[in-house]
Amino acid sequence: MSVTTKTGDKGQTSLYTGERVDKDCQRVETYGTIDELGSALAMARAFAEKAEVRERILKLQQLLSQLMADFASCGQQPYITAEMVLAIEQEIAAVEGRLPALTRFLVPGDTKAGAMLDMARSTARRAERCACRLSRGNDDCLRVIVCS
Repeated sequence: MSVTTKTGDKGQTSLYTGERVDKDCQRVETYGTIDELGSALAMARAFAEKAEVRERILKLQQLLSQLMADFASCGQQPYITAEMVLAIEQEIAAVEGRLPALTRFLVPGDTKAGAMLDMARSTARRAERCACRLSRGNDDCLRVIVCS
């Protein structure tokens, strides 16, 4: 299997459903940004010293693959469910519960893993903005997406 398909050389790409769309359509932009998030998480995992942190990051990376598939196959049964999102939110709350209260903004960069996690955080926020634009139907390749 090759890492290149040579099918997108004319400015279009194939979605998971086989549909051809422009490479700069909002749906491709959205799952491309999620892909960038996965890359930032990969760097953070490579630098993380604690096994527990590496395991949590790996789980997120695996979920991101499913999320990208969801954006590339809108209209089909989604891989990411509300229960999965709830489980992530509960895990975040549990981790936050073990941390001291924040009294000031943090300046990241004390560790390589922490710096990469901050890069992942800001990339996730960009992906969220992309998904919000997509949900408003401002793109020709997708007019309706159900965001929950």
